[in-house]
Amino acid sequence: MARVITVGAAQLGPIARSDSRARVVERLIAHLREAKRMGCDLVVFPELALTTFFPRWYMTDQAEIDSFFEREMPGPETQPLFDEARLLRLGFSLGYAELTEQDGRPARFNTSILVDRDGRIIGKYRKVHLPGHREHEPWRRFQHLEKRYFDVSDTGFRVWRAFDGILGMCICNDRRWPETYRVMGLQGAEMILLGYNTPVHNPPAPDHDNLSLFHNQLVMQAGAYQNGCWVVGVAKAGDEENVPMIGGTQIIAPSGMTVAATRGDGDELAVAACDLDACASYKTTTFNFAVHRMPQHYGLITERKGAEPPP
Repeated sequence: MARVITVGAAQLGPIARSDSRARVVERLIAHLREAKRMGCDLVVFPELALTTFFPRWYMTDQAEIDSFFEREMPGPETQPLFDEARLLRLGFSLGYAELTEQDGRPARFNTSILVDRDGRIIGKYRKVHLPGHREHEPWRRFQHLEKRYFDVSDTGFRVWRAFDGILGMCICNDRRWPETYRVMGLQGAEMILLGYNTPVHNPPAPDHDNLSLFHNQLVMQAGAYQNGCWVVGVAKAGDEENVPMIGGTQIIAPSGMTVAATRGDGDELAVAACDLDACASYKTTTFNFAVHRMPQHYGLITERKGAEPPP
């Protein structure tokens, strides 16, 4: 019998800086209810789904910065989301800013969790590839201070046996790096859950702006195909605090083909029935790592007559 998991990619439209957690959680719950109506088993929410994308502002007041972070999960404001998911028997993945303590000091991560149908957290991932910059750069139209506000991951890329398959998670900028998919692919990942908040405008490279959606789709499709797994990429979309976000939420098959996608830039659900057994067609043929992958040769340099030595 095929192992089919029906996934809802729950795109969010803009979240204002003034929006309360309660208001945002109501939107997430609405997604859960629609996903249940459409027969979903798992709902995937974007990166930093509970707040506006706060790294676009330079802040020096630590209390103000920490107001965007969750000190516990679930907490009083997010418990209704877990309760509704448990009632509906739906799993979900959620991105948020996590404030915790390590070795007696505060630690802050860009985090995603995987929650089962019983409302239990069964997986946690903290973002590895933090983009942007650390110090205030006034020349930018908006800031991108993830390096300032977040610590680099201490989890690395892992997978979890859940929903009758092998699932992994990554966040936003992680999707641009082939190692992200490959590390999870080497662990047998059959589906990767990926939330992001990506502005259309790239201040250091504005010539990339009209390629933003293309690059988004390119890296996710390549990651899916080259590792024989499903990729569920879910956006925060629309014009958020005068910063247009790219959207482009989609569910990608192990073939690299997009099988479901959102059409607009608001709250919208893209749904696909994902056959996890379809991964085998790629994992046992073209991308059979055990048979065809040759990492022991990757560092070899073949000397050619007349060729310049490497720098």
